[in-house]
Amino acid sequence: MSDVAQSMPTVLTVDDSITIQQLVKQTLEPDYRVIVTGNVVGALSVIYREPIAVLLLDVLMPEVDGLEFCRTLRRLPQFQTLPVIMITSKDSPFDRIQGRLAGATEYLTKPFEPDQLRQMVGKFVQ
Repeated sequence: MSDVAQSMPTVLTVDDSITIQQLVKQTLEPDYRVIVTGNVVGALSVIYREPIAVLLLDVLMPEVDGLEFCRTLRRLPQFQTLPVIMITSKDSPFDRIQGRLAGATEYLTKPFEPDQLRQMVGKFVQ
């Protein structure tokens, strides 16, 4: 990995959709180092060895969903302040409340505009 990539803030996106993974990479890669994984197990292996600036997390995933993963992260002291942006197609007020209760910092619904995502991530990375 180049020194330039190492110095860029890292965004981890956890989504089982290859399309969403690619969209996030295309949207953020000019300004951020983007790591993608399709499940929570992959996310855990990354999050413990890489300094993550922002976590983008899908709600609906096989095995462990994003809400449960977010709740688990919030119980660990080193991840209590990590910005977590839920990116999901679930858009009811109840879904948004569930996201907040699980510990999500922000909530973005699919389909999203690339500018929305850049702006939201930018709020947490100086």
